[in-house]
Amino acid sequence: MIKIGITGGIGSGKTIISSLLKGMGYPVFDADTESKRLCNEYEPLKQKLTVAFGKEIYDNTGQLNKAAFATIIFNDPRKLQLANSIIHPQVIEAFLAWAACNQSKLVFVESAILLECALESQVDKIVVVTAPEDVRIQRVMSREGVGAEAVKARMKNQLPEPQRLAKADYVISNDYVTPVIPQVEEMLQSVVSSVSSNQ
Repeated sequence: MIKIGITGGIGSGKTIISSLLKGMGYPVFDADTESKRLCNEYEPLKQKLTVAFGKEIYDNTGQLNKAAFATIIFNDPRKLQLANSIIHPQVIEAFLAWAACNQSKLVFVESAILLECALESQVDKIVVVTAPEDVRIQRVMSREGVGAEAVKARMKNQLPEPQRLAKADYVISNDYVTPVIPQVEEMLQSVVSSVSSNQ
C-alpha cells in the first residue's frame, strides 16, 4: 500500500483535491475532520484536553467549544504545541487503523498540518496544494465569515509556504487559473509509474 499525504495552507483548496480523488475512487482519510470527531467523542482524549486547558473548552453537551479552544491555543505557541502533542497521536492511530482495513493499493490522507506533526513519517509521498495568499484569504473569509486579519493570524501559526513546498513530492496549483484535474491525473500517473518501476 502506498500512502500519500495531501497538505497545504489554510484556504489552499486541499478539500477540492480530496473530493476529486474520492470521485476517482481513491480512499481519502480526512485527518482534520477525524481530529474534530475524536475531540468530541473519544473520552480519554477529552479528559486529557480538559486537564490541560480547563473545562470551559467543552460546552454543556460535551462538545468542544471551538472558539474558546482556538482563543487559547492560537494566542500561545506553547499551548498550541501542547494541544498538538495530545491530539496528534490519536489521529495518527486512527489513520493507521483505517489504512490497515483498506484494500486499496493507493490511499490518501488530507491534513492541514501534515508536515508539522508525526503524520509526515507515516506517508510515502507528499502532495502540497498551493494558491496565492490573497486567494486563500478570500476563500476562508467567504467560507467562515471571518475578517482578513483573523485569517492572516491563523496563517502565521502554519508552516511558511516555502518550507511546505520544499517538502513536496508533487505540487498542485489551485489558483482558479491552472486547471486542477490534469494536475491530479499527472500526479497519479507519476505515483503509479514510480511504484511499478520499484517492483
